[in-house]
Amino acid sequence: MAGETLGVIGTGRMGGPMAGRLLDAGYSLVIYDTQSEAMQPLLRRGAQQAKSPADVASRAEIVLASLPTPDIVKAVALGADGISSGNRARIVVDLSTTGPGAAKLVAEGLKARGMTLVDAPVSGGIKGAINGTLAVMVSCPQGTYDTVQPILKNFGKLFYTGDKPGVAQTAKLANNLMAAAALVITSEAVAMGVKGGVNAKVLIDIINASSGRNSASEDKFPRAVLPGTFDFGFATGLSYKDVRLCVDEAEAMGVPMVCGAVVRQMLAITNAKYGAASDFTSIAKVVEEWAGVQMRG
Repeated sequence: MAGETLGVIGTGRMGGPMAGRLLDAGYSLVIYDTQSEAMQPLLRRGAQQAKSPADVASRAEIVLASLPTPDIVKAVALGADGISSGNRARIVVDLSTTGPGAAKLVAEGLKARGMTLVDAPVSGGIKGAINGTLAVMVSCPQGTYDTVQPILKNFGKLFYTGDKPGVAQTAKLANNLMAAAALVITSEAVAMGVKGGVNAKVLIDIINASSGRNSASEDKFPRAVLPGTFDFGFATGLSYKDVRLCVDEAEAMGVPMVCGAVVRQMLAITNAKYGAASDFTSIAKVVEEWAGVQMRG
């Protein structure tokens, strides 16, 4: 309920805008991030700064975390001075993409401390975080879902996937694999078109009016590839991490990932060539270099 104090750990590119929406909704926040500059916009708006994840979890009953990797999530949740060391938190909402294995491990560790994990990865990028149009996939016990629903609806559309931790992560990994795959195949198709004499923008318009349209042709190409800015807002290293997690989890389940393995390789190449901090639309730059063309328009 608005007015209560929530904890937020991780106030970066996604966590910052989501925390801002909670302030807009009337919640009080106690926040923590290892990068003090990431907290400044929220502190200026009245959020309180905590000393550690444990401090956050000693000052709020519900703690939300938005963190970049599974290892960081595990350390923040269960490590020294982590959330599990707090004495007040009862519900921990993890908005990160960690994969089902890490979600189950964190859920078990928190349960031993009397805390319930809400596995709640989000999709929709920085723009979605700012505008409150994210897809929020949620798995947790039904009663806990009823408690956190009013909070999470500030971020976008909720999809309840059941009561087992890790199920929402599986849904998120499936989505992120497809987003990366769309970028790879659109890059290859448009590079071929340009080399064959078709204007890149015209070809994207054709694809978007035809059966080949996808999230890359409708959004990422017009926004970040055709203008040559490569600044969509999602890091190559994070996309590579998500696709690696997805392929590994699928193989462990006995699900073939023939196309997924190729997408993982393309991200490995992009990550090696342009670095983890580069935008994942840099996949198109790799294809441009191989094809000897530029996809602009």
